Amino acid sequence: MKWLNHTLIAGSLCAVVSPPHVAVCVAGATAPDWMEYVAKICGRKIKHRGPTHVLTHWLIAAIAFTFIWDYHGIFMAFAWGGVSHILTDAMTVSGVPFSPYSDRRFHLFGGRFRTGDPIEYAISAAVIVICIGVSHLIGSSSFSPFFFDWAGYYDRGLIDGSEWKANRFKFI
Repeated sequence: MKWLNHTLIAGSLCAVVSPPHVAVCVAGATAPDWMEYVAKICGRKIKHRGPTHVLTHWLIAAIAFTFIWDYHGIFMAFAWGGVSHILTDAMTVSGVPFSPYSDRRFHLFGGRFRTGDPIEYAISAAVIVICIGVSHLIGSSSFSPFFFDWAGYYDRGLIDGSEWKANRFKFI
């Protein structure tokens, strides 16, 4: 998948679960690819979808950081972003390595499309729409954490009427 779709999928899923971690999750969602660039800069020759794309490594890291203490959930969000990258790459024809000890590739849903196909963008759009729907169903305004709820602030007595009137049409 393209980086745009990795970031959209991981960002929308994380926005429903934990909005403060969206940036870290997006960094994790692009990590398997930028880790390859870092390795190449350091002089290591690795192929695309090689050691940085191993499903079991990312899954073990995500589960470990979920159940073991980490600093404010940052490592957990990063690792789950990496898992989302691996799972979305597994939907493509080339798949991802299942384990470093096996030459078998892992394919999700049969690996039906190539990177850059229109179906990739349709999957991203569907995930985003589903995440927005789930966010509204659970009554959370967390999907848009950077938009201020000026009317809600006024109703709760956090701001006065003049401040509400001055800011009611400001979205950010």
